[in-house]
Amino acid sequence: MEAKNRDIDPDAVWHRSGGGTGGVEVTFLASGNVGLRDANNPGGAILVFTPAEWTAFVAGARDGEFNRPSA
Repeated sequence: MEAKNRDIDPDAVWHRSGGGTGGVEVTFLASGNVGLRDANNPGGAILVFTPAEWTAFVAGARDGEFNRPSA
C-alpha cells in the first residue's frame, strides 16, 4: 500500500468547492496526486487520489454514481 498522504505539504493551497459554506476542499500536489478533505473539518482525514483515481472519481460524480438512492 502506497503511503500517498505523506506528500501533503503543510503549506498546500486548498480550493473550496462551490461558493458557500461546507462542501469539500481540493489541493493539487506536487507529486501529481490530488488531496480532498471536508471543508468543515480541515484538520480531519484527507483522501489522496492518484491522477487516474481522481479522473475516475470526478467522472463518477458527474454521472451520478454517488447520488443517494431515491426513497
